[in-house]
Amino acid sequence: MGLFLYTNKKTVIHRMDPRTKIFGLLSIFIISMSFNHPVYLLTLFLFIITAVILSKSMINIFKFRLVIILLFLFCSVLWPLFLRRGLKSVLYGIGMGIRLDVMIVAGILFLSTTMIEELCWGLKKFGLPYPISFALSMAFRLVPTFLGTTSTVVQAQRSRGLDLESGNIIKRVKKYVPLIIPIFVSAIRNTDNLSMALEGKGFTPHRTYYIDSKLRFWDYLIFFSFGLLVTLFIYLRIKGYGVILEGRL
Repeated sequence: MGLFLYTNKKTVIHRMDPRTKIFGLLSIFIISMSFNHPVYLLTLFLFIITAVILSKSMINIFKFRLVIILLFLFCSVLWPLFLRRGLKSVLYGIGMGIRLDVMIVAGILFLSTTMIEELCWGLKKFGLPYPISFALSMAFRLVPTFLGTTSTVVQAQRSRGLDLESGNIIKRVKKYVPLIIPIFVSAIRNTDNLSMALEGKGFTPHRTYYIDSKLRFWDYLIFFSFGLLVTLFIYLRIKGYGVILEGRL
C-alpha cells in the first residue's frame, strides 16, 4: 500500500479550489451526523461514491475496502445488541455503519484529490493562523510516515527471525508489544529532526505560497449548495423535526 493517497489526476474535483474541498468535507461530516435512517445515509454514501468515481480515486477506496466493510459489519451487529429495540435497533445499527463509511470514504476522497500544501494553504485562507494550519497539514503528512516506520521495523524484525504469525490472536498481539519501543523512538527522532530542520530554515508564520487558486463559478455553487443544506439540517435539528431527519426510527 502506498504511503500517500494523493493521486495526480486532472479531474474536476482535483481542479477545485482547496477551500471548496475543505468546506465540502466538513459539510459532509455535518450532514451525515444529521441522519440516523439508513436510507438517507445510503443516498449520501452513493453521492460520495459518485464523487470518488469522478475523481478516479476508486483505487484508494479499494485499498481500504476491508476496513470499510468491517466497520459496517461491526456497527450493524453490535448496535442492535446494545439497544435491543427490535427492527429499529437493526436499522439504527445499519445507519451507524453507513455513517462511519461515509466519513471514511469522504476523508479518503479528500486526501486523494488534495495535496498537503493545498490543505495548509486552504486552512490559512479560512483565517487559521499559519502555525496551526501547518501543524494540521503536517499531521496528515506524518501519519503515513509513521505507518512506513512501523512497516520497516516489522520487516526488520521478521528478517531477524521473529515469528509474528504463529499462535492465537492474543499471542500474536503480545509479540507486537516489544516493537512499540523502536517505533516510538524512531517517530520521536523524526519529529526532532523535523523541528531542527524548521529552525534551520527560519520557520516563520509570515509565508509566501507557490499555490495560487481562485474561486470559480462551480466553487461558489458548491459553497452555496452545501451551506444551504447544512443550515437546513441544523435548523431542523434545533427545532426538533426528528421525523423528517430520522424517518420512522
